Amino acid sequence: MNVEFKMGKHVSVTMDNLDELDPTEGMSDAELFQVINHSDLESEKITAPRYSYWHSVFRVFFRKKINIVMLGLLAVIILMAYLYPIFVEYDRYGNLLNPEAKHLMPSAAFKQFGYNIHWILGAGAAGQSTFDAIWYGSQISISLALVVALINMSVGVVVGAVWGFSKKVDNVMMIVYNIIANLPYILVISVMVMIFTAGFWTMVFAMTVTGWLSIAYFIRTQVVIIRDREYNLASKCLGTSTIRIAMKNILPFMTSVVVTLAATEIPSYISYEVFLAYIGMGLKEMSLGRLIYEAESAMLTPGWGFEFWSPVAVASIITIVLYVVGQNLGDASDPRTHM
Repeated sequence: MNVEFKMGKHVSVTMDNLDELDPTEGMSDAELFQVINHSDLESEKITAPRYSYWHSVFRVFFRKKINIVMLGLLAVIILMAYLYPIFVEYDRYGNLLNPEAKHLMPSAAFKQFGYNIHWILGAGAAGQSTFDAIWYGSQISISLALVVALINMSVGVVVGAVWGFSKKVDNVMMIVYNIIANLPYILVISVMVMIFTAGFWTMVFAMTVTGWLSIAYFIRTQVVIIRDREYNLASKCLGTSTIRIAMKNILPFMTSVVVTLAATEIPSYISYEVFLAYIGMGLKEMSLGRLIYEAESAMLTPGWGFEFWSPVAVASIITIVLYVVGQNLGDASDPRTHM
């Protein structure tokens, strides 16, 4: 069987010579080859979708409606604590000589002073506005917690990263930790406050002098788990310093752990301040704890309950909101939740 194909005007192909046909025969180099420009920059581009870590963190965080509610409530608390005292002049002893202005329920305060937001929570033992006093106290308590958390977290995370990666540092720090960790934290704070004047910076010093150690130990434990992974061993073999490996290879990997830890630390410092003030060893400034301490006698007195339970409720709301927001932000910081 012989089938003939005609290609163009001059080429005739049969089944017998089909295998011998060269389709490139007679074509010029310009027709056969095309010059491709090479770019090192273009060759490094990744075709995968662009990934932004913090964009993914906030996308996961705001996916839950409860986080939006809690974040809004936290914003209101922060604004009231820091902006309200700027625009409102608070005089704790302005009504001290007026016996009819003391220990008032909201309804009685409205009758005495008129309908005003200042008296929405009644009046205290000195005739002061409980509502105003709470926000002035909240500013002091929140500021104390943030300053202490910043110091303890900064020192604890850095020391813990080096502690967990360096075995020489580990031998020394374990001895220090075993000695200090056996002292109750609240006892250390109490002794420091008794030795020095119970002011704002005294409380900061008392809470930070040993407060960073437990954070450092927690970070050390986490670092030990990942310090011997291949990329860390490779960096060490290439001569990278221990501090640089800890800062560049380990801490970024632990972002979610650090955020979660901060979420538990900040509310706890407010709780410590409130507790110390409640037992008479807190700040001299009118913090939330001090308000609760001074209103302790009003707790069981009929008609005086707003003086005590109002700062208790606000302190509880602040700690709960900070804890929930921090915990959910810590969960969102875990890259495994970004899928």
